[in-house]
Amino acid sequence: MIQKKAHIVQIKGNTFAAKADSNHWVIMDSKEKGGGHDAGASPKELLLFAIGGCTSSDVVSILQKKRANVKHYELHIRATERDEHPKIFTEIHIEYLFYGDDLNPKDIEKAIELSTTKYCGVSAMVQPAVKLTYSYRIEPAEAGASE
Repeated sequence: MIQKKAHIVQIKGNTFAAKADSNHWVIMDSKEKGGGHDAGASPKELLLFAIGGCTSSDVVSILQKKRANVKHYELHIRATERDEHPKIFTEIHIEYLFYGDDLNPKDIEKAIELSTTKYCGVSAMVQPAVKLTYSYRIEPAEAGASE
């Protein structure tokens, strides 16, 4: 079994720096009214980034192996947070956006399915507690050039 470590250091108030085994520092912060300085992403935003980065790595890698001609790729995430404490996410919707010509929807659907059911460890950890939903769009290659 592999063990991972993370180290969190208070900078000032509710502003923190964090690093893990990769040795890269990340700033976490809250809004000023919450004791922070609004100088970095919140921990819950980082969770959304982690889910998006994890599934994106899988999907892009799978599509590259299938030689899909994806010219540009984006991912959009919407999360619903409950009003009462703890203010957890109750739903997260992930929309994959692919720009390219002659992209096969079956290849894209298979890549998303493999990521969301087999490979993405972040969504696998979150899924028991949060309803995760997915959708995708395919746009012409030239539409992604202006993004």
